[in-house]
Amino acid sequence: MKIRHFLPLFASVLMLSQTVAIAEQSQAAQQVSRDFTTVAENAIPAVVSISVKGQDRSTVLGDETQDPLDLFQDDFFRQFFGGPRRRRFNSEQQQPIAQASGFIVSPDGYILTNNHVIDGASEVSVVLNDGTKYAADLVGVEPHTDLAVLKVRTEGGTEFPVIAEGDSDQLRVGEFVIAIGSPFSLASSVTLGIVSQKGRSIGLLPYEDFIQTDAAVNQGNSGGPLVDVDGRMVGVNTVIQTAGMSQGNIGISFAIPANLAMRVAESIIDHGRWERPWIGILMNDEHPDGIEIMEVIQNSPAQIAGLSLGDVITQVDGERVVTARDVQRAVLNRATGEAADLTLLRDGQTIHMTIMTEPMPTTQIYPPRLPPRP
Repeated sequence: MKIRHFLPLFASVLMLSQTVAIAEQSQAAQQVSRDFTTVAENAIPAVVSISVKGQDRSTVLGDETQDPLDLFQDDFFRQFFGGPRRRRFNSEQQQPIAQASGFIVSPDGYILTNNHVIDGASEVSVVLNDGTKYAADLVGVEPHTDLAVLKVRTEGGTEFPVIAEGDSDQLRVGEFVIAIGSPFSLASSVTLGIVSQKGRSIGLLPYEDFIQTDAAVNQGNSGGPLVDVDGRMVGVNTVIQTAGMSQGNIGISFAIPANLAMRVAESIIDHGRWERPWIGILMNDEHPDGIEIMEVIQNSPAQIAGLSLGDVITQVDGERVVTARDVQRAVLNRATGEAADLTLLRDGQTIHMTIMTEPMPTTQIYPPRLPPRP
């Protein structure tokens, strides 16, 4: 008899505990949803839609005789941004019109986006989330990292919403991230994913350190921000992987890390171009012990510091390096004039050397741009 009385009581307790667990799960899900809603509400006002009119068909549509750095010649970028076969045309002016994304990085209206977004543009305009439209001027570009800075054309006195900056170095694989942009001209679209991996190189740019994510990113997202769960910009959505002739997202997209992107943007705003940190060596990562120096550029920081042909780099700033890109990444992740501490193998002996980075000499001719910020 005692057992008969106990069983209904046990069943009631079990049902009650299940109900409490379901309620707690529901509350947790609602809290997560509210958190993402807050992130979107805080970040979206600083995200802009960019419209670009091309200068001429050969420049904007990616004629096959163009410079090899023209990324529209690669299927990655054609699928991502909407390549030659997908552009719309103005029937009166016969100019291709492209749509993309960007985000505001300063209250006075500087905008960061991708270089391939505005490459060859004769006219650029931006639309804010509230629908306000502005003409924009090109401040400067950095094709090696596929970044560009625009400036809203305004009479002055207007203060624009600015996206919060995050620390991409602190991102961890598996973290939630949110992509915001204008895919297929659908402004202020928000998609959710995770960080699939960091430090990706996919062979498109001289300088690559991509964040890989599975957030849904499509044509028109290019140049838009990737933000973390606190609403801070941690990357610039740049390119997607596609399958065959598919135009759609398959869960593999790549973003330029925020730390690199903001260093480039700040240099462009202040100097009109990116002053790339440089030490002046050519490397080979096939040596079993590290990264072998194959050439030391004359009068470079490396030569001044005493690096020699055949030296093998094993560490930078105390961190082990495995590939030449590791060394390159370590150099780029600092300001010009900042020291880099190298650990080397020379004739079987371990030595330590400090090199002061300098702006990389360049013969690159930059077209006329707005003057640097006063």
